[in-house]
Amino acid sequence: MKTIFITGTSSGLGKAAVHLFHSKGWKVIATMRDVSKGKDFDSLERVTVLPLDITKPEEIKNAAAAAIALGDIDVVLNNAAYGAIGPLESVSDEQLLKQVDTNLLGAIRVTQAFVPYFREKKNGLFINITSIAGLVTFPFDSLYHAVKWGLQGWTEGMSYELAAFGIGIKTVAPGFIRTEFGSNMVLTTAEPYKELMDHYLGVVAGMMDPNAGGSTAEEIAGVIYEAATDGKDQVHYTAGADSKEMHERRLQLGAEASRKEMSAIFLG
Repeated sequence: MKTIFITGTSSGLGKAAVHLFHSKGWKVIATMRDVSKGKDFDSLERVTVLPLDITKPEEIKNAAAAAIALGDIDVVLNNAAYGAIGPLESVSDEQLLKQVDTNLLGAIRVTQAFVPYFREKKNGLFINITSIAGLVTFPFDSLYHAVKWGLQGWTEGMSYELAAFGIGIKTVAPGFIRTEFGSNMVLTTAEPYKELMDHYLGVVAGMMDPNAGGSTAEEIAGVIYEAATDGKDQVHYTAGADSKEMHERRLQLGAEASRKEMSAIFLG
């Protein structure tokens, strides 16, 4: 029986991943900042809830040690995320640091905590949830792009040093997901950008409409499960029809033409 360690499982994609892997017979270590939000997992055998705020290095070390003490671990899924979008001049330093700490440094530190364990047993797999925002660009998402493009590149760079010890590392890049993450996205704005941003948010809302596009958390979790079990020497996976379409379109057009097309779509 295999075991997966997952960050950010109190809602959305992380919660869906817990239920999917559990339904496939896996043991699941579900981590979250507030363990009181893990009550939904109480009735599930083989699911252990641990506290973890991935912006706190000491908590990462403690959670990794506690997880390893429970038994063999096969996969670590870095899923926890934070999103703040808006023009750069409206972003506070606190929001800037939280964006980097959660979406980039948190995943790096969790991975770092488990590398020695996987290296000693010469086996293991890391999966990092990135985003279509790590493959293409949109207006008012510059900081989110910074961390997600960084996570994409960092993962690929890590693949070289981990492969020598039988360790895999992969990314899964979803498009728009209809989850609480979208509704909990922090929006910042400044008056000179208001009209442009209102137009952008209107386009995004249309893309997340259940009848128009986007994916469910369960659909994206299915791609994560595929990446965890297909045994492929493949680093990057797109998840969701919109993610695949937008990525392929950028590759087809090239970076500059893609940027101009995105501007026309999202800013009018």
